[in-house]
Amino acid sequence: MKLHNNTIRGVHTALEAIFEQGQYADKVIERTLKSNPKWGAKDRSFIAETTYEMVRWWRLVNFLSPSKDPWDLFGTYWLMQGNELPSWDEFARLQPEKIKSKYDSITDPGLLESIPAWLQTLGSQELGEKWEAEIHALNEEAEVVLRVNTLKTTRERLKNLLEADGIRSYLVKGYPDALVLEERQNVFRHPSFKEGLFEVQDASSQLVAAALQVAPGMRVIDACAGAGGKSLHLAALMGNKGKVISMDVEEWKLQQAKLRARRNGVSIFEPKIIEGSKTIKRLKESADRLLLDVPCSGLGVLRRNPDTKWKLSAESIAKVQVTQQEILQSYPSMLKKGGQLVYATCSVLPSENEEQIKKFLASEAGKDFELIEDRWEIAKEYFFGWFIIDLMSIMPFELFMTIG
Repeated sequence: MKLHNNTIRGVHTALEAIFEQGQYADKVIERTLKSNPKWGAKDRSFIAETTYEMVRWWRLVNFLSPSKDPWDLFGTYWLMQGNELPSWDEFARLQPEKIKSKYDSITDPGLLESIPAWLQTLGSQELGEKWEAEIHALNEEAEVVLRVNTLKTTRERLKNLLEADGIRSYLVKGYPDALVLEERQNVFRHPSFKEGLFEVQDASSQLVAAALQVAPGMRVIDACAGAGGKSLHLAALMGNKGKVISMDVEEWKLQQAKLRARRNGVSIFEPKIIEGSKTIKRLKESADRLLLDVPCSGLGVLRRNPDTKWKLSAESIAKVQVTQQEILQSYPSMLKKGGQLVYATCSVLPSENEEQIKKFLASEAGKDFELIEDRWEIAKEYFFGWFIIDLMSIMPFELFMTIG
């Protein structure tokens, strides 16, 4: 592939904003691509993919590079990919054989996988031998996965519609609403997206709404809804009949969810801002199903958000674990007796998953719940690392016996 000075400078600009200014990679790349309308599709793809991959391998690139100069860092990354560098003055300091020799001398697995040293220690402590395979899989480039909006179309129809415009995809067994793109493409500009025929949603994430086993007419609460991706999926699974109450502490996220619901043709969506404990108390025992897709470290989606590992710390993970348990101690009160609760995270750490549920079930707040199933989706191919736990609120004994 032929390199161009101006696109490499685009990568430099993006990396500076991510690492020097602490901005989020996806927003930086979006803004960088808008900054030069003369860049073509190949230029944009190069800038986006190169930036993401350099962020992913940042620790290793910095270790192998002869300096922190942006051209040295880029050139080192380019050589790591098995490419040859052009004879430019900017790359004069780089010696491919020396870089290869330095790479071959590495024995630290955390450095080889380009993760912070503290995270290598934490992951090994929590997952033992499983950590090596998990973090290796999470360093693979993410696939683009669509969730078909079954309120408006079928998976087969959407597949054919996209293929007619040169966007090829394939089906995934066990994921009835998913289409995986064969090549990364910007599908947000496609008319079918604007018509609400699909959302971009990780395959493993699509299992979360399905785990609730919803039915038309139910009253469902998505208590940590964010921008509403899973709320929309729940509405589709319910055939747009019943009620989906989407709750969050951030009002701007719910505003975004409202726009998405309108595009998706969802009419049972009800946004509700969480203003404190009073909001939870007003909804006591009102939901047939409750989804707690709680805030987490995000370690399970490093394939899609590689900059996450550079923003996290052991302290920030400990802090979010406190929030997770606070939610578990309060929010389940919104569930009716005999209702079903799903606790989900996009983390691979047991301390954010099984250990949190054990603590909840052993507490006063969890004494009326029983575990139905727990599921850990490991990071591989189109998967991301997700953990899903299904719980049921136990009915009073005599009522339970009558229904049974």
